[in-house]
Amino acid sequence: MATIYRDEDADLGRLAGRTVAVLGYGNQGRSQALNLRDSGVGVVVGSPRDRSGAQAEEDGFEVLALGEAVARSEIVFLLVPDEVMAGVYDTHVAPNLAQGATLDFASAFNVTHGRIVAPEEADVVLLAPRMIGSGVRETFLKGTGFPSLVGVGQDASGNAWETVLALARAIGSTRMGAVRSSFEEETLVDLFSEQCGALQTFKVFFEVLTEAGVDPDVAILELYGSGELSEVYGAARDLGLWGQLPLHSHTSQYGQQVVGPRYLDQEGLKASLREVVAHIRSGAFAEEWREEYAKGLPKLMAATDENLRHPMQLAENRLYERLGRRQSPLGNWLAPPEDPGGN
Repeated sequence: MATIYRDEDADLGRLAGRTVAVLGYGNQGRSQALNLRDSGVGVVVGSPRDRSGAQAEEDGFEVLALGEAVARSEIVFLLVPDEVMAGVYDTHVAPNLAQGATLDFASAFNVTHGRIVAPEEADVVLLAPRMIGSGVRETFLKGTGFPSLVGVGQDASGNAWETVLALARAIGSTRMGAVRSSFEEETLVDLFSEQCGALQTFKVFFEVLTEAGVDPDVAILELYGSGELSEVYGAARDLGLWGQLPLHSHTSQYGQQVVGPRYLDQEGLKASLREVVAHIRSGAFAEEWREEYAKGLPKLMAATDENLRHPMQLAENRLYERLGRRQSPLGNWLAPPEDPGGN
C-alpha cells in the first residue's frame, strides 16, 4: 500500500532562501509557478521571448534565458515536453546547474530511459501531478488540492525527500495527498494509460453500433458526446468506481456487472496489456518514439489523418456544428514543439 503524504508531512521551511527555476511556461509550468509563488517560494521563469514568455512577464515573473534561469536557481523544474527535454537539458541545464542543485521532473520518461543523467552531486526528484495544468491552479485556489506522484531518483544531499515533499506542498498537492512512487513506476503507468485509453475502443463501439443501424449522431451522444461520461468519472473520482454504481439504474448495474463480462475476453485482454507493459519496460517504446520524432512524426501524422477521416470523426464534426459546440483546432495538433514553453 502506497504511502500518502499530506501537509503535516511537508515543511515549507525547506525551501526558504532557495530559488526555483521553472523551465517551460505552458499549462503545467504556469500553474505550478503561480502556486509556488503564492506559497512564498522564490521563482524565476526560463523561457524564450515568445508567447509563453510574454505571459510569464504579464504574470509578474522575472523571465530569463533558460541557462540563466538555471544558473540563478537551486531547484530546477523541467516542465517541457518529453520529446525536447533531453535537448533542453544538455544545452541549457547541464552547463549551468549549480553544485548540489535539485532537478525536479513532472514526467519521468527521460530519466527512466537514460536520456537525462544528472551529475552525482545533484538531487533528482519526481513531482508528477495527476491533474491537468488548469486544474493544478484551480484546485490550489479552491483549497482542495490535487493528487501527485512523488519520488526520489537520486538523493545526493540526504534531504531529497524533504525537498520534494516541500515542493509538493508548495504547489498544493499535499492538501489532497502526494502518493509515494518512483521514476520507473510513473513512466509505466503514464505511458500505459496513454496507450490503452478509450479512443480506439470508442471507435470500435461506434463502428459496431452504426453497423447495427444506429444513427451516427445517436451513437456519438451515447458513447461520449453527451458529457454523461464526465459525470460518471467525476463520481468515480469522488465515490470510487464501484461506489458510484448506485447512481445508475438497476438495469445499468446488471448490464455492467453481469452481462458485460460475458463478452469480454479477459484473459486475452490481459495478455495484450502485458505486451504493452513489456514494450514500455524494455525501452522499445522509448526508442520507437525517439526515431519517430527524429523523422518528423510520419506515423503519427498518418494515423491522425486516418482518424480525422474516419466516419466517426466526420459524423462528430457535423453533429457538433449543429449543436453549436466549438471544436479543437485540429490543424495545430501535430505542430512540433519548437521551444520549451508548450508543455
